[in-house]
Amino acid sequence: MAVMPVDRSDARPLHAQVADVLRAQIRDHSIAPGETLPSEAALRERFGVSRSVVRQALATLEDEGAVRRAHGRAPVAAVRSEHHRLVQRVTGLFDQFSAEGLSLSTRVVALDPVRAGVPSAEEHLGTRTLLRLERVRSVAGDPLSYVRTWLPAERFAGLEASMLSDASLHRLMESRFGVVPTSGRRQIRAVPADPEIARELDVPEGAPLLLLEGGTFDRSGAPLEWFESWHRSDRVVFDIEAEGATDQVQIAPGPSLARPEGDHPSGEVQDTELDRALSLADELRSELRRLRG
Repeated sequence: MAVMPVDRSDARPLHAQVADVLRAQIRDHSIAPGETLPSEAALRERFGVSRSVVRQALATLEDEGAVRRAHGRAPVAAVRSEHHRLVQRVTGLFDQFSAEGLSLSTRVVALDPVRAGVPSAEEHLGTRTLLRLERVRSVAGDPLSYVRTWLPAERFAGLEASMLSDASLHRLMESRFGVVPTSGRRQIRAVPADPEIARELDVPEGAPLLLLEGGTFDRSGAPLEWFESWHRSDRVVFDIEAEGATDQVQIAPGPSLARPEGDHPSGEVQDTELDRALSLADELRSELRRLRG
């Protein structure tokens, strides 16, 4: 085991530095779920610290749920539950989790009128007069995703942050604004966490995240939203129904996400969907390995 002395010039306590290293190794599966952590003696030698520092670091990880420890036994990396999301469904995370009996909480970070958004949002929505909604979605207090949504301000006049606390945006669209999200296109890519999103999702800066982005239309084909949703890759799994699915999942980079009518000949979709699903899985695995270094 390589020696990794702590940085004694660092303002952080020594036990916090040790905990940070072990936490990162548990998250990227260098220490696999269920695997026993190195002994206290091995950790003391590895980091060049005292037994009390090692014990405090392990206690911190145990309090966080990153490790579990039975009486008289060495600590092991906790087996974290994974949450699955069907990415080609128009229904949002709230409704998918509710159908599985999970309670998804929502904290609204910001809801602001803006005169411009990202180019993809402006192109999809056809306006620069927008609302920008930012939310953190969590299960049992554990953050899973950070969602940034762009909405046409005129169409959703009167929308307030208080309406969206622990609530579904899509359900609110239907009940309060009389519109039903029915179609859309999605694309997925693996990206590193920037400082703001890393802080909100409680992951290290640069940690690999799964970014799901796309646009949604109502029954008449009018655009409703553009969203960017960053998911923790250690907690969320994207599922793809390949057989008989419509061509809603797109691998980035690719063509712009335009109005969905008439995108593909009917026979072409079913012939290529399985290949697209397999290619997407391979690409995401490769990109996550690259980000983890």
